[in-house]
Amino acid sequence: MSLNSPTLVNEENSQEPKRNSERLGSVELQTPSSFQDNPLQQLQLASQEVLEKAKKSGRSKCPRCSSSRMFYCYTCFVPVETVPTKEIPTVKLPLKIDIIKHPNETDGKSTAVHAKLLAPDDVTIYKYPCIPEYEEKRHEIALIFPGPNSISVKDIAFHLQKYAKKGTCANNNDCSREPLLKQAKLEPKEEEKDLNECISTNGNEGARLKKIIFIDSTWNQTNKIITDERLQGLLQIELKTRKTCFWRHQKGKPDTYLSTIEAIYYFLVDYHQEILKENYKGQYDNLLFFFSFMYTLIKNAKCCAGKE
Repeated sequence: MSLNSPTLVNEENSQEPKRNSERLGSVELQTPSSFQDNPLQQLQLASQEVLEKAKKSGRSKCPRCSSSRMFYCYTCFVPVETVPTKEIPTVKLPLKIDIIKHPNETDGKSTAVHAKLLAPDDVTIYKYPCIPEYEEKRHEIALIFPGPNSISVKDIAFHLQKYAKKGTCANNNDCSREPLLKQAKLEPKEEEKDLNECISTNGNEGARLKKIIFIDSTWNQTNKIITDERLQGLLQIELKTRKTCFWRHQKGKPDTYLSTIEAIYYFLVDYHQEILKENYKGQYDNLLFFFSFMYTLIKNAKCCAGKE
């Protein structure tokens, strides 16, 4: 489960949304009442008929490890035999995603696998402590994690330029005639001017985000990962406040703590609008393909049991 400060939509889908190229709409266009009653109903999702069939047939074998699973194998990251891969949507992401999973996070309860299943070419899952070294590429990588030094999505470009400046100007005599640590401290306006001059000289190559990192763990488990030296110095991003729809919400934690797949989805929506400067038309909605279906199942089961 991700610890990000944002929200996710409730996964109540009383109607199975189907992909409709003529009915593209932003999640933000939902009315407050419809969003509250059914927060996921406006998503532009592929047909979930394959999941309905799999639900009726029950658990099935994983084609790789032969374990009995429902819908997908959370250890092999593949759909089960009753869910043909060709009937599962594939989402193309604008950047790469690394998910660092706490070793004590229960595989079957994590939503991180949804991202790997639906965006296999752009998502990699690592089990801590086996994670990459990010230091050399930190000018193009950011970490989703709330904190006093976290920035908003809209400020990503400016802060990455600072990282790029440090890396580029340190070896550029036109930008820095002295070692970086020996330079006189600049006033804010002078620093911004110096930064802009350096960026204009070297282009925007170093200011482009190429990878985003998410931590998949409970809040209580996260300290060990976030304090790892390999993650120090990375730009940290905090998402807008949104409410989670996750059915395994952490007790005692605010409802703004999102599940991992929710955090990924909402970051990409914000990134698409704030950084790419494009209208959002459901391009990443299918990341919630499994999440929305499972939300509906659980919501309906609770209603039938009289718990809601």
